[in-house]
Amino acid sequence: MSRVIAIANQKGGVGKTTTAINLSAALAQEGKRVLALDMDPQGNMTSGLGLSKNEIEKTTYDILCGNVNIEESIQRNVLENLDVIPGNIHLSAIELELIEVENREYIMKEEVDKIKEDYDFIIIDCPPALSMLTINALTTADSVLVPIQSEYYALEGLTLLIHTIELVKDRLNSDLEIEGIVFTMYDARTNLSQQVVENVRENITQRVYDTIIPRNIRLAEAPSHGLPISIYDPKSTGAIKYKELAKEVMKEENL
Repeated sequence: MSRVIAIANQKGGVGKTTTAINLSAALAQEGKRVLALDMDPQGNMTSGLGLSKNEIEKTTYDILCGNVNIEESIQRNVLENLDVIPGNIHLSAIELELIEVENREYIMKEEVDKIKEDYDFIIIDCPPALSMLTINALTTADSVLVPIQSEYYALEGLTLLIHTIELVKDRLNSDLEIEGIVFTMYDARTNLSQQVVENVRENITQRVYDTIIPRNIRLAEAPSHGLPISIYDPKSTGAIKYKELAKEVMKEENL
C-alpha cells in the first residue's frame, strides 16, 4: 500500500528539506519505490537530489497550472528506486495563478492519485509557510512528518503547527494524520537540546521518533554536491541516523 508523507513545518531552518531529501534516499536504498515531490519554490529538494532546478521545464508548477499531467513531469531513476517531481521559483507565483480556480486545494491530490500506487512512498517537501502550496500538499498527504529543531521555542512552534494540521483535517482532509515528530540539529553537548527533547516528549501526545538527527557537517555539505548523505558520505553519523529514521517509518507502515 502506498503512503504519501508531507514533510512540513511553518518555521524555516529546521531541517525540513534535509529530512525530505535524506528520508527519500534512505527509503529508496531500503528497496522501496519512492517519489520525491518538491513543492517548495526554493527548489532545494530538487537541487539536493542532483537536478538543475532552473533548467527543468516540467515541474510541480506546471502540474498545478494544468500545463502538464503528472506522468510527464516525473524525472525517473534519479537514484535507484527514486523518482523526482522537481520544483523551482515559478511556484512562488502559484497563489495568483490559482486565485479563480475551483477546488484549487485539491489539484495536486487529484494528480497524485493517478500514480500513487506506482510507489511505496511519496515524500512531499513543503514550503515553510501555510500557503496554497502547503494546503495542496496536506490535502494530498496521508500523514505529516514534522522536523523540529532542538531549540528553546520548539514546543511553541510545534503546538501551532499541530493546530494547523488539525484545521486541515477538519475542513479539507479528514484522513490526515501526524506521522511523527523528528528532532533535527541536535547538539548532544548542550543541556538545552536535551531539555527540549524531554519537554516535547512530556507535553505532546503525538508520536516522537526515537531517531534524533544530530548537527553534522557532512549533512550540511551534501546538498551542494547534489547528493543525499547516504551517497555523499554513507559512513557519516547523518547517513546512519536517516537510515534509522527510514526503518522507523517503514516499521510504522508495516512496509
